[in-house]
Amino acid sequence: MAHAAPASGARTPSARSRTPDVFSERAHRAAEWTTPVALGLVYGYWVAANNRSGGPITGWNLLLGFVSAIVFAALWMGIHALAPHMRRELHALLWTAFAGCAFGFLYSEAGATVLRSVGMSLAVSAGVFLTLFYRFYTQEDAAGKRIR
Repeated sequence: MAHAAPASGARTPSARSRTPDVFSERAHRAAEWTTPVALGLVYGYWVAANNRSGGPITGWNLLLGFVSAIVFAALWMGIHALAPHMRRELHALLWTAFAGCAFGFLYSEAGATVLRSVGMSLAVSAGVFLTLFYRFYTQEDAAGKRIR
């Protein structure tokens, strides 16, 4: 029985085990700023909706939503640029602090007490930390570099 000859430029075993990159470099560059902007707009809308509690939309409510969106997107981009240069523990802790603060502010805008907002954001932060620490611990070395 005849077998096909290997194609020229056959891949090495290590190249076959990596996940293929489906998107182009241009798509990745666009996603670096569209992701935080889109998530910031969703977050800002959610903050404004929680703040007005089903009441009428006002100018101050719109301003709160847009300022929240801008701050959220700016912090996301800053953390996204800074966190990969940290060790995996600090990397997870930085994203945890961001998620906890974002959730706490969002929850407080719904009219909850400060104590309840802090308690809920600490609970969410604990879950985020455990998830991210596990992810970074299994996919990065001790210096924070991705394991290939």
